[in-house]
Amino acid sequence: MDGTDLNVAEIMREIGEAARAASRKLAVATSQQKNAALRNAGGAIRSRSADILAANAEDMAAAEAKGLTPAMLDRLKLTQDRLDGIVDSLNSIAGQDDPVGALLEEWDQPSGLHIRKVATPLGVVGVIFESRPNVTVDAGALCLKAGNAAILRGGSESFHSARALHECLMEGLRTAGLTEAAIQLVPTRDRAAVGEMLTMSRYIDVIVPRGGKGLVAKVQADARVPVFAHLEGIVHIYVDAEADTETARKVILNAKTRRTGICGAVECILIDRSYYAQHGVPFLADLAAAGVEVRAGEGIDLAGAVPATEADWGREYLDMIVAAKLVDGLDGAIEHISRYGSNHTDCILTEDDAAAARFFAELDSAILMRNASTQFADGGEFGMGAEIGIATGKMHARGPVGARQLTSFKYLVEGNGSLRP
Repeated sequence: MDGTDLNVAEIMREIGEAARAASRKLAVATSQQKNAALRNAGGAIRSRSADILAANAEDMAAAEAKGLTPAMLDRLKLTQDRLDGIVDSLNSIAGQDDPVGALLEEWDQPSGLHIRKVATPLGVVGVIFESRPNVTVDAGALCLKAGNAAILRGGSESFHSARALHECLMEGLRTAGLTEAAIQLVPTRDRAAVGEMLTMSRYIDVIVPRGGKGLVAKVQADARVPVFAHLEGIVHIYVDAEADTETARKVILNAKTRRTGICGAVECILIDRSYYAQHGVPFLADLAAAGVEVRAGEGIDLAGAVPATEADWGREYLDMIVAAKLVDGLDGAIEHISRYGSNHTDCILTEDDAAAARFFAELDSAILMRNASTQFADGGEFGMGAEIGIATGKMHARGPVGARQLTSFKYLVEGNGSLRP
């Protein structure tokens, strides 16, 4: 049953009410309970791995029949190694300090007031995601760690995989004595459920969209609750005049080909003209040899390259395609990224500390890197255990959103019969 026979508005109202009630209980749940739920969910994934992979195979077969691209199929696919990685993430999140109740600031006022600023859960987090089934676990686990109830709405492509993984989260909650309403999975493929979530301001405190440009644009346009936007990853690497060629070759090959379908994959390579005049583009030749289609801008001489057009700048391919362009030094790179980037992740390859400092200071992407693969743009690689997304806005959360970023705060003020004159 895929939920198409349900009254969507009614079922979403019930989910919202249950989540709001659960959030009040989670706000006072102990660290031991939350961590036990996470570790037990990991144990359930290990014991049910054959069933999860079978469910994923069903999703994969349907996706292949629909003609999804290889990159999208890679996002959807689960393997035993990937399941092991999900379990490792759960254990990592469980091993982190509990962000709820953390003392953020503390001070005394001349009036005699003692003031503490402490971290608190957001409440109910709605997560709308597309084809990556691991988001079911990442989002549910991070929300739980931060004391939030989660309402998860996965894409139709991952329907069976997400349900199988969600069952493991439910087992973890049950064994830890926590309410199953803490992490709810919307039980329907009906797109009306997304529309309902976007207007559930009575029940949902924040929406996190995780998917393509169309999904994020719809959420931002229609949401009546705050949004942590995970925009497309139009990721640039700038090869500076003082770049080390061997470093550039290794970093760029990894940044494009390790996994082409993730938001941290490089999509555009900008090359300083003076570097090109002296060294050429051996890193582009490496990409071409690896099967990447290089769409080269004017002045780049590379056998087999396809001429780039204006449409190639500011484009997220999520495929074995990359754009390349010559620029007039650091100023040209900053100008191009400012015009075409998505404020997600951008990188400079250089041995010049001053150039790197300017790149970091003058660009406003959520993640800026130097001499490192952009595939590190990931909450797990930042030590967060996992991420619910990469927030590209500037309000509240920015960059990888882990458990700590899923908290707010409140002020606790104590006096001694204090009166304001």
